[in-house]
Order: sequence, then structure tokens, then C-alpha cells
Amino acid sequence: MKITWYGHSAFRVEFAGAVVLIDPFLSQNPSFKGSVEQVQAGVTHIVLTHGHGDHLGDTLPIAKATGARVIANADLGAWLSLRGLENVDEMGTGGTTNQGAFTITLVHALHSSATQTDDGVSHALGNPNGVILKAPGEKVLYHMGDTDIFGDMALINEIHRPEIGLVPIGDRFTMGGKVAALACRRFFDFSAIIPCHYGTFGLLDQTADTFVAGMGDQAGRVKAVPPGTVLEL
Repeated sequence: MKITWYGHSAFRVEFAGAVVLIDPFLSQNPSFKGSVEQVQAGVTHIVLTHGHGDHLGDTLPIAKATGARVIANADLGAWLSLRGLENVDEMGTGGTTNQGAFTITLVHALHSSATQTDDGVSHALGNPNGVILKAPGEKVLYHMGDTDIFGDMALINEIHRPEIGLVPIGDRFTMGGKVAALACRRFFDFSAIIPCHYGTFGLLDQTADTFVAGMGDQAGRVKAVPPGTVLEL
């Protein structure tokens, strides 16, 4: 599995039969220095954890340009369909869908999910989620979305046994580094952790230092890499 982090919570995940973008916040992302056209090349699927603008990002133009299937909670999916997307796969928390080369399961996250359109109207876009991605012969991946720690992470681990964690650590809008480390150490046995949702804006923690320190003797599992780095896991 090849994983590229583009800053904030935006990732590209590549394996046999699929190229998946998760939360493709790119053109307005100050951490992203690349080309949207390069990122979207070959993309087959877009997976959204929730509807905030810093996660929805460039979903609409990328999906329209590539024909990629967009996978999201039912409320967010319906909202995207009203904006002209035809290839939308709606689902709900706890559900699993088979995307051919992989399956996706939506799990719980502690956050919110709404957006305000140009007319000033706020739209509720369903529940926030984390996502579990499983592909044959690959490690199970868990993108936590935007979340705080919660006790049912133990059930997520028991049911899905994720091996790669994409973990928000930036504080203020998600759990901070110390609590994120507690979540990883107490509830999971990740072989690799890519911290995210930090350093993008001034309100967030600017480094992964607190998280790495909190991981203690498991700090070697943390892949705190610059945006744009490609990891093969």
C-alpha cells in the first residue's frame, strides 16, 4: 500500500485496483504545495469523513474531472448529488460497502458535520465518521477523521484490527497530541501511525512533537513526515 499525505487530513492511498483520495482538501490547503491535477491522476474513489470545508475540499471538481466514485454518509452524499455529482455511494455509520478492490466501513467519530453555502444557509451534513479501509493482501487502514478519544475505539479495534492509523493530533478541533497518543496506546496496536490535522493553520499545534513524546516507547511507529511524502506500508 502506498500512502501520500498532503497536509491536514488529505491522503492518497494506492493499491492494486484502486486509487483512493480521503478528504481531498488541496487547493485551499496552505500545507499543500503540489498540483491538484497530479494528485487526481488515476483516482478511482474519493472517501469523505464529514462535510466540513477543510475535508470536503476539492471533492466536487476532482470527482467531476475524473468520474471517481464519492463515498460519504447519506446526508452528505445527497447534498453532493444535488450539486451535480452522479457517481455517489451513500452509506451510514456501521455500514460496509464493497467497492470492488476494497471495502469501506464508516465508524463513529466525535465531531460535527455541516457547511455554510454562499447564500449564508447552514446545511447539516449527517454524522462525522472515521473510515476503515480493507483491501486483499493489504494492511487494514483506519482514518479517524476529526475526533476526540472515545471508549468505543476499543470496539473498533476488536472488530476491525486496524494496522495503519491516520490520526488527528492538532488540538482545538480534535484531540491533541497527548490524548491522541493515549488513544493509540490504549486501544490499538498500529504498526504505523501517520499523524495529521496539525500545522495547517495557526490555531492548531504546529508540530507532532507532543504526540511523538506521548507515544513513549512506541514512538518508532510514528511516521511524522512532511506533506507530500510518499510512504509504502
